[in-house]
Amino acid sequence: MQETVTAKLLDHPRNAWYVAAWDHEVGRKKILARTVAGRPLALYRTEDGRVVALADACWHRLAPLSQGALVGPEDIRCPYHGITYDARGRCTSMPAQETINPSALVPSFPVVDRYRYVWVWVGDPALADPALIPDMHQMTDAAWTGDGLTIHAPCNYQLILDNLMDLTHEEFVHSSSIGQKELSESEFVTSHTDTTVTVERWMHDIEAPPFWLKNMRDKFPGFLGRVDRWQIIHFEAPSTICIDVGVAKAGTGAPEGDRSQGVNGYVMNTITPETARSSHYFWSFQRNYRLDSQLITTQLRDGVHGVFGEDEAMLAAQQAAIDANPDYEFYSLNIDAGGMWVRRILERMLLAEGRDHAPAPRRGAQLVR
Repeated sequence: MQETVTAKLLDHPRNAWYVAAWDHEVGRKKILARTVAGRPLALYRTEDGRVVALADACWHRLAPLSQGALVGPEDIRCPYHGITYDARGRCTSMPAQETINPSALVPSFPVVDRYRYVWVWVGDPALADPALIPDMHQMTDAAWTGDGLTIHAPCNYQLILDNLMDLTHEEFVHSSSIGQKELSESEFVTSHTDTTVTVERWMHDIEAPPFWLKNMRDKFPGFLGRVDRWQIIHFEAPSTICIDVGVAKAGTGAPEGDRSQGVNGYVMNTITPETARSSHYFWSFQRNYRLDSQLITTQLRDGVHGVFGEDEAMLAAQQAAIDANPDYEFYSLNIDAGGMWVRRILERMLLAEGRDHAPAPRRGAQLVR
């Protein structure tokens, strides 16, 4: 594959579920301000625990509601002139007057608590089917445990998707932890549907890199020997990528389905566009062994956080280079097959919304169409 594609920054679909926050970030002590797919939101919980997502702008003078206060069981009060709204965004009181203007309301967005995340739909609310939320059941399944963090990434969300769909970069960006030459040398298989893409790679009878050797020794103390390693990347539109990863003692049947002699994890990633050049990157590492060990949970979270810090630096540098060279083209290799299918799915979603695939160019730069 020697396909070229203009180094455009993909716009984001609006008719989709995006994670706005971890569930523990949204409460009643403080209203959370967060921009999701270009839409500033004010997020809070009612007294009975329901999550509310309102546009973060008062009807009157567009003051940020996130700087206001919660009053009563479910209302939010504007910090500027004290106008209050209920969970549906309808005005419930106006200072200094008894008659409420019937047009006084702010948009309210569909929201769902699931998989330890708060999901928001900022598009057509009539299309907001909770069944469309990507499958991240390992986040709450009793057979798995783990933890994660959020990265505020200074780049377009598509660059993060590209990064996760091709893990051969681990050989070069993460050489001290999870990288090894077999990543580039091994074969992989790519498959897709209208809304998903899967890339599967197996590396047989290899040395375990430091990260995975440590994990094997957590389950099999003193482990020495070679391993079979796997990476199965699964994308669900528009921006969730769950990666089935692990190693097992070489030749013990992992490729055929018996992973009992190994360690298995899921790298859970869901990326929320903030602006055309910034993203909220929510991730967690879930494992299905030594479930009772908080020490291992913390060590894995901190270890993966360090690895992703290397990605963040590369993505920021890549975004800066794209902004400096707006007319440059990407050249795609065989390893980009998964990422190219992701781009095609996203472009179809944007076309279905009647929108162009590229966001507005940065002021002073002109994107080539």
